[in-house]
Amino acid sequence: MTVLHWVRHGPTHARTMIGWTDLPADLSDRARVARLSAHLPAAARLVSSDLCRAVATADALSGAARQRLPHEPDLREIHFGAWENRSFAEIEAEEPEAIAAFWQRPGPSHATGGECWDALSARVSAAADRLAALGGEIIVVAHFGAILTQIERARGIAAPEVFAQKIEPLSVTSLHLGASGWEELSANHQP
Repeated sequence: MTVLHWVRHGPTHARTMIGWTDLPADLSDRARVARLSAHLPAAARLVSSDLCRAVATADALSGAARQRLPHEPDLREIHFGAWENRSFAEIEAEEPEAIAAFWQRPGPSHATGGECWDALSARVSAAADRLAALGGEIIVVAHFGAILTQIERARGIAAPEVFAQKIEPLSVTSLHLGASGWEELSANHQP
């Protein structure tokens, strides 16, 4: 049985568009991190994006029985290009049509110099498939957009529909690879 337990990294408290900007995670709520760790399979392998907020979260979840896999850059958040670390209001003032298209017609729409939803989805799906080939249960510490792409895939829905799904920091979304493809076991579970 192959199950990927997608964990969103700890909060950054940023109020801007954060994709590849390498902000640290706030992991000061040790009780919450302990509950999350206890909820996850004790002997599962563990992998994270290479961004520090995901790495630090994975480090906090590492246990004696959890084998750590090398960081996986393909699990990164969407790249917001020129919009990185800028507020929605700033971007809307400069590029109202572009940011409206990005949210209303995701897929090929992208930030100036950034990545489109379709590219993010293809990148993360390829990484998920590589991990699934290992078999068993794997804890994947990643980002909001990356996790949404996999829920979209499992549910067989379009990006605008999946945007309504909340993925809170330190939540778990578990997906099982069955005979008919990816199936959702839970989404945004907060232990």
